[in-house]
Amino acid sequence: MSTPEVLWEPRDTAATEIGRYLDWLRARGHLDADVDYQRLWDWSVADADRFWSTIWDFFDIHADGNPHPALADAQMPGATWFPEVRLNYAEHALTHPDDALAVIAHDQVGPVARLTYGQLRDQVARARAGLVKLGVRRGDRVAANLPNITETVIAFLATTSLGAVWSSCPPEFGAKAVLDRLRQIEPTVLLVVDGYCYGDKTVDCRTDHTLLRDGLPSLTATVRVASVFGDADTSDGVLSWEELLSETALLEFDRVPFDHPLFVLYSSGTTGLPKPIVHGHGGMLLTHLKDGALHLDVKPGDRLFWYTTTGWMMWNTVVSGLLAGATIVLFDGNPLHPDLGALWRLAAIERITHFGVNAAFLMGCRNTGLNLLEVGDLSAMRFIGSTGSPLPAAGYRWVYDHFDPAVLLGSVSGGTDVCSILVGCSPTTPVFSGEMSCRALGVPIDAFDDQGHPVADSDGELVITGPIPAMPVALYGDHDGSRYRATWFDTYPGIWRQGDWITLTGRGTAIISGRSDATLNRGGVRIGTAEFYAALDALPEVDDSLIVHLDDPTTGHGRLVLFVVARDPGHDDTQLHRLVAQTIRTALSPRHMPDQIITAPAIPRTRTGKKLEVPIKHILQGADPAVVANPDTLANPESLDYYRSFAMKRT
Repeated sequence: MSTPEVLWEPRDTAATEIGRYLDWLRARGHLDADVDYQRLWDWSVADADRFWSTIWDFFDIHADGNPHPALADAQMPGATWFPEVRLNYAEHALTHPDDALAVIAHDQVGPVARLTYGQLRDQVARARAGLVKLGVRRGDRVAANLPNITETVIAFLATTSLGAVWSSCPPEFGAKAVLDRLRQIEPTVLLVVDGYCYGDKTVDCRTDHTLLRDGLPSLTATVRVASVFGDADTSDGVLSWEELLSETALLEFDRVPFDHPLFVLYSSGTTGLPKPIVHGHGGMLLTHLKDGALHLDVKPGDRLFWYTTTGWMMWNTVVSGLLAGATIVLFDGNPLHPDLGALWRLAAIERITHFGVNAAFLMGCRNTGLNLLEVGDLSAMRFIGSTGSPLPAAGYRWVYDHFDPAVLLGSVSGGTDVCSILVGCSPTTPVFSGEMSCRALGVPIDAFDDQGHPVADSDGELVITGPIPAMPVALYGDHDGSRYRATWFDTYPGIWRQGDWITLTGRGTAIISGRSDATLNRGGVRIGTAEFYAALDALPEVDDSLIVHLDDPTTGHGRLVLFVVARDPGHDDTQLHRLVAQTIRTALSPRHMPDQIITAPAIPRTRTGKKLEVPIKHILQGADPAVVANPDTLANPESLDYYRSFAMKRT
């Protein structure tokens, strides 16, 4: 494997949070004076008990009980972390100076909202008192069908402070998709919004409220946030947000066991009923502190932004910026309205230091030739984050062609399953074009072949060979743990299988090649789909692409079918296909050549930018689209019509 170009190298690491952590470790005799990132990672996974104990001490966790041992039982699944302690996530998010800015919220409706930590604490205390008045107690579920606004953050922290369990879905999911998720957790209280704006479109959500209430018989109360229409009518028995927060109160925190449920996230739901994944207070607290500080270098006073909705784990990650004393910047609306420069203008206006988006957004900026000089002053930016799918080398190159070389580009991968970073970046590791810089501290990542043997410098299944605090505490309702084991431990006994196809290089970097269940089999050789996308994303003539392998049980071979979306509506199909074929043959190999190249009107993507590789494969092989691809979870549900029609013609 050839060594790619180095685009960024560490500088002044002593001023970073990981530099401060290294000094702290040396001063206490945990490590010797000369240790690089690889040696730090080796130590962090070889002695998990000691490493996570240092994370506890370094971040000064407030808790009751003895924090030793950190890892009392290392079996997987079922590891036991910090069994003697009692803590609360919200307590750590709300301990910063009153006058420090906590939240900035932009949307496409009205004025910018700003809250200091003092104001945030007051609002959380009021919301907490309102929830108590509604009968919410430890362990109850509070669900939100809210957009990415300040009220959502306040309600989450209030719920968390009580030891109740939070779960959120964005209103754009639609009533059916919301009910598919929330029915499984039987919430006591539901928070809804009157409407939201997406670009120049205003959506009235009030018609869905009756459907949600009727579909959730466990509810004892519903609270409405008047965001768009100013609807304060409570004649239908729905409490207003103002009524919920009407009483002043002291802010208290119910300290709970380390693995007490904090929030429930959901798998994508594109291929069936979403799995309700339960994450715990302690696991998320320690892991998000570690990820934010040691990998992203988030410090008090920084301004952290990542484009997300309340249904994606990146929302939880952004809110965890409060743990570090940062200012979190929220945005609700269409990130492409009125053009691709909208989020960059937001970054300039708010002096954002940490700017995160999905890889498709960065590639869109590159492919359209966006002129960043026209969006404003971006000199405050120290970090640009990319997630959702692998960022091609061309995307790396675009960032460093347009930004100060001191800016750290962090392409990171983790997922809803662990709600944290598995592979990503560090201020102490170089950035190689097209590669994620390192494995996350404390996470024993490896790549396995089909027989469960580690492989180096070649593709394998991404596995976690030892316990980490970020592993879910449960799947909700999975009383005997059978679904939990089947989801993550079905392939390698006692080893977590993430479901990604990864290469771990001798440089310590990682390359995600796509989902392992979407990996292509070509002449007995497995090929990651990301290899195709990286090559095609570099073509200005191609707007998007999707490749699938259609099995043929009669021959045992199958066909490799590539769908491409042309950027120019007036393109010539023959010329486009010839260019695509030549690019694949040159940039990849003749083995990668598709059996068929087809021009399609669009590629179906989730609202977080992920391509529907496996669902589209199932549709093309005859599956019912309504079963394998829930349109309510898609950014462009109308795109499914083409593949449904294509499948019928193919049959």
